[in-house]
Amino acid sequence: MLDIKFIRDNRDLVVAAANKKKAVLSVDALLSLDDRRRELTKSIEIKRAEQNFTNDQIAAAGPDRDSLIVRMKELKQTLQREEAELVSVLKDWQTLMLAVPNIPDVSVPDGNDEKDNQEVKVWGDKPLFNFSPKSHVELMTALHMLDLERGSKVSGFRGYFLKGDAVRLTMAIWQLAFKFFSEKGFEPLIVPSLVRRETLLGSGYLPQGEDDLYRTQDGDFLAGTGEVAVMSYFAGEVLPHASLPKKLLAFSPCFRREAGSHGKDTKGIMRVHEFFKFEQVVLCEANHTESVKYHEWLNRNTEEFFELLGLPYRTVVNCGADLGLGQVKKYDIELWVPSEKAYREIGSTSYFHDFQTRRLNIRYKEASGKMTFVHSLNATALPVPRALVSLIENNQREDGSIVIPKALREIFGRDLITGRNQ
Repeated sequence: MLDIKFIRDNRDLVVAAANKKKAVLSVDALLSLDDRRRELTKSIEIKRAEQNFTNDQIAAAGPDRDSLIVRMKELKQTLQREEAELVSVLKDWQTLMLAVPNIPDVSVPDGNDEKDNQEVKVWGDKPLFNFSPKSHVELMTALHMLDLERGSKVSGFRGYFLKGDAVRLTMAIWQLAFKFFSEKGFEPLIVPSLVRRETLLGSGYLPQGEDDLYRTQDGDFLAGTGEVAVMSYFAGEVLPHASLPKKLLAFSPCFRREAGSHGKDTKGIMRVHEFFKFEQVVLCEANHTESVKYHEWLNRNTEEFFELLGLPYRTVVNCGADLGLGQVKKYDIELWVPSEKAYREIGSTSYFHDFQTRRLNIRYKEASGKMTFVHSLNATALPVPRALVSLIENNQREDGSIVIPKALREIFGRDLITGRNQ
């Protein structure tokens, strides 16, 4: 959430940000509503003061007592009308405030959708097969690692079971990720997926992203990323300045309805409703240079992890229309998928300035004594089972076996998955 004073003072900048992000917003309507909010607030304060003064005069039982009582009744009626109007105005004002997008960085390219994202880095050699590579579904099914049919029977569309060596591989890659990111200085957290509405509002996933969320009968939600719970962990708190930056590694099951992906990735485990994810989160000082520094650092962490696994990838910077409401800038990392002859997104890295922390009221005290909202950033560390798609396809052999990347062999216990041990 942006500060209303900032919006008033930088109207044209906010309009340009909304246009760049293709966000539907009338800044003029918001400012008009804010004018009325301020007028009503001031008028109510004046009338309440007058009401208190008149009460004191009536209590003194002076000669004008009757006329004062009549004045008090008129004042009360006017005050009640204005207070009722203010409640309505505030509701509309808050709705519009939640729709105001953050200002994208000047380095964010223009664009209409993800096709306009710009490639900034390519790493690794794509495998050259002397045979036609199979999809992860073919490979994993033949090796008794995946059962989509029973998954669909149990969970419906996009349901899946990981079996045997797929489970062993998942456990191994989790262990490697935990070790790798812990050595980067992150404090690990296992965080809840069942969260209150306020947590999603605070982190910026509501109200715009509600269609992609599962909701419980009690009005709570299942989060699609561990970032949501981590950010609300500190909601309403003043953090010691000396404790910044905070570097946190969240692990959680995640849930997404994939409401906007009708017809996409209907086979396999690239896009599923339930998965597990390690998420990097950083809270730092309210300084743009610091945010940029940690944004690059977080993204590089994820790149390094997939380099450790030897998986070819590319990094793209997202265009304005492919940014979320609160993001200042975002990178996507995409792994090479041989069966599709394409790079597919494995995760993203974003920074928000104080957009999330202003909503969640997370602050720190500067040396001068000034209370300041911290800056927040997050980045995907590892999503499973999606990461298995690229890992398995890039390491397949003609006989359908899978070579285990060197970094995982000691943990996994073997160099090869052949299916013969099933």
